[in-house]
Amino acid sequence: MGERAQPPIRPAPKPPAKRLHKRPWFRAMIYLVAAYVAWLALLFFWQDRMMFPRQMTAPPRPVPYSQQTVVISLDIGHGGKVESWFIPAPGATASNPRPAVVFFHGNAEIIDWLDDIIAGYHRLGCSVLLPEYRGYGRSSGRPSQKAICSDAVRFYDELIKRDDVDRSRIVFHGRSLGGSIAAAVATQRKPAALLLQSTCASVAGLAWRFGAPPFLVRNPFRTDRVVARLDVPLLIFHGTRDEIIPVSHGRRLRDLAPKAACIEYDCGHNDFPGPGNDETYWSDIAKFLKQSGVIEEPLAE
Repeated sequence: MGERAQPPIRPAPKPPAKRLHKRPWFRAMIYLVAAYVAWLALLFFWQDRMMFPRQMTAPPRPVPYSQQTVVISLDIGHGGKVESWFIPAPGATASNPRPAVVFFHGNAEIIDWLDDIIAGYHRLGCSVLLPEYRGYGRSSGRPSQKAICSDAVRFYDELIKRDDVDRSRIVFHGRSLGGSIAAAVATQRKPAALLLQSTCASVAGLAWRFGAPPFLVRNPFRTDRVVARLDVPLLIFHGTRDEIIPVSHGRRLRDLAPKAACIEYDCGHNDFPGPGNDETYWSDIAKFLKQSGVIEEPLAE
């Protein structure tokens, strides 16, 4: 009688694999990554609205400064125009050309409401050019670093055609984002002096404040790189209690341009130069412009 056949030995079944996606910590990680990606997407598509909040500006008003105010309009294509205002200094003529200041306003301002800047520089004997940004005030188009700087260069080229302007004494003064614009324009048209007020060292660097990497910033405004190589008299103003662009930005720009004058006031961002400091502020500007060879003596009140 033959041997009885043995049934084949079957391997023991493997325990079921653990499904990682069912672990609570793994699901939480997926949700966090998805939320972060969504946040970056929101920042990417909304960054222009955040950087250029033209919807927050005061409404335009009629040209207010004087009958001598000159409106300069530039064609930007597709029927659009961007404008600037030129307000000559008292007594500026072809036989007595005066220095001129190109003032670049902050990102939530328009040129219509810069009466204090006009009056202050007129007392120093300077004419003033106020370039508007695309999409602001009466100007059409969309703002961007490239477009605004390109327009500013064209406005500068129109300014130096005037026989009542001393082209060797043209100053750039920028406030907040306007300081970044002024510095960027100075790489293309060298001013006699540059004033940066409450200015960010690098807009791209601010991205980390919102948890975003700098490469996502379309308008990086690397003012730190400009001042490190720009050979012009430079005055840096900043408020020690600036809550929007911390004073560390002004100090970084100062460190990168060791020959620059740097003045700090006990104030924030939107109240610069602070209560009771207006006279000192304009006195500091006058002193800087004299040292830079831009003005001799301010006009009498």
